[in-house]
Amino acid sequence: MMDLLTELAEAGYPVASVSDLRNSGLRYASAIPVLLKWLPKVRREEKEEIVRALSVPWAKSLALDPLINLFKADPVPSDPMGESLRWAVGNALEVLWDDSRFDELVALTMDRRYGIARQMVVLGLGRSKRPEAVDVLIKHLDDADVSGHAVKALGKLRDPRARTGLESMTQDGRTWVRKAAEKALSRLG
Repeated sequence: MMDLLTELAEAGYPVASVSDLRNSGLRYASAIPVLLKWLPKVRREEKEEIVRALSVPWAKSLALDPLINLFKADPVPSDPMGESLRWAVGNALEVLWDDSRFDELVALTMDRRYGIARQMVVLGLGRSKRPEAVDVLIKHLDDADVSGHAVKALGKLRDPRARTGLESMTQDGRTWVRKAAEKALSRLG
């Protein structure tokens, strides 16, 4: 990790950790290539730090491909960090959502092998301008791993086609999902 920090310092970001960079409040665009260079080279715990630092809008053009590939990568069997890392990557994909990659991102949300790591990618559908995003999200209301995040995304899109599905989610067993469904329905008017 020290070599990464050295390269970040050489790029103008003298930080003690990647987390410090993320929390610096700076727009560290010139650090993105350095982070991407090191992403495949570091241990899993350090990958998660880098992924979180890449979860910024100005990283989209460079980071989207490597992050999609990392999300798809097979985790080490029975490695609890694997799911945590994939969830962090999903969170980054939500921040970096790009409709030009709609089909590929939707495919990630539909692949149940990825479990709860899909949650934030599903939430990213709420950033989409594509009309079919609503249809995808309605399908996700039947998937307990991601249904709550689908409700939140539907609330952002405010599409009347979601009314019936959202009404059914007001009966969900999870309080936060019921509240999100009620809020989404109130946005429909």
